[in-house]
Amino acid sequence: MKGVYPGDGELDSFLGAPDLSVQDLFGEERFPNVVVAPDGTVVATWGAKHLVARRSEDGGSTWDRQTSVGEGIHAGGTTVDETTGEIFFWGHPEHPPKGGVAAPRTLYVSPDTGRTWQERTADYALDRDGYLPALHFAEHGISLRAAPHAGRLLRPARVYSIRNGYNLAIYSDDRGQTWHVSDPLPVDGTGEGCVVELSDGRILYSSRQHHFTDDASMRWERLYAISHDGGVSWREVAHSVALPDGPRYRGDEGRGANFNGHFGMAAGLVRLPIRERDVLVYSNADEAGHERVRMTAWASFDGGHSWPVKRLVDGGPSAYSSLDAGRSGTPSEGWIYLQYEVRSGGGRLARFNLSWLAKGEQTGDGSIPDWALV
Repeated sequence: MKGVYPGDGELDSFLGAPDLSVQDLFGEERFPNVVVAPDGTVVATWGAKHLVARRSEDGGSTWDRQTSVGEGIHAGGTTVDETTGEIFFWGHPEHPPKGGVAAPRTLYVSPDTGRTWQERTADYALDRDGYLPALHFAEHGISLRAAPHAGRLLRPARVYSIRNGYNLAIYSDDRGQTWHVSDPLPVDGTGEGCVVELSDGRILYSSRQHHFTDDASMRWERLYAISHDGGVSWREVAHSVALPDGPRYRGDEGRGANFNGHFGMAAGLVRLPIRERDVLVYSNADEAGHERVRMTAWASFDGGHSWPVKRLVDGGPSAYSSLDAGRSGTPSEGWIYLQYEVRSGGGRLARFNLSWLAKGEQTGDGSIPDWALV
């Protein structure tokens, strides 16, 4: 049964005249996460060597100066606590070691929508096989809204190298002081995940896949799984019909990061806060070869069952991406925010509405509802 949650607004706010704008946001950094605070402040986080943030109070039209938060590599999973309004921003002092070795991490928390940040300690549990998950790299985290897990903080995480590496999630029921670990996704060779909560309380986990057992198992489509218990366990694992897991190159020889014929790419995923609807937006490269180019957004109008439309955002070199959506009754209302890397170094922020996306190219996977084409 679909729930009605605080923060969900009307469909009309995401429609209207089609609109897209793109602006440069960061220079010489990597690993993007974008989130929208409860008051509508858009907060973009980044970090290949230095953890940095920028914020916009006018819906993404203008931005404050960049704020230096700490040193290290952005660990992803930037999370807004819907209960307190705090924003969590993780880093790894260096690239996490492999082979199941514990990965040091830092946590910074902002009580004021990204104006200031304070380092905070937290307790992290081991997974069921005794490994401390690394947090690098993932799409932003979420606050769950459906009972019985309302208020839970949930973000993707991973374990490196053991069984070719595997994705899982960490979650907190005490406002981020203690982090428990979910079961692993039941597929090895996964990493760099995304999570969204659907309107019926299920959690959709979208995962990059970097390793396959043999040529016959090799897939270019994005992997996903479902949780029915607030992100503790994952099942119903399948590959999307329409969504690519980054560039679609497959072959016998190694090609840099594309060894094993395919290597996927960190993607963006968000559910739009529309009352009693499950409109999802996904972002990744849409490229038949091996290059990381053609940053594209896809839309689903049925909670990820089908993805009938896509639209090119940036035809140039582009890589990791992150998505979030505006809040009802704030300057961010009606906007979809896509933060993505450009391969020359640095990153951009695209801002568009659902009307712009719905008028894109049809994929053949389902149909676009009439109400999205108004």
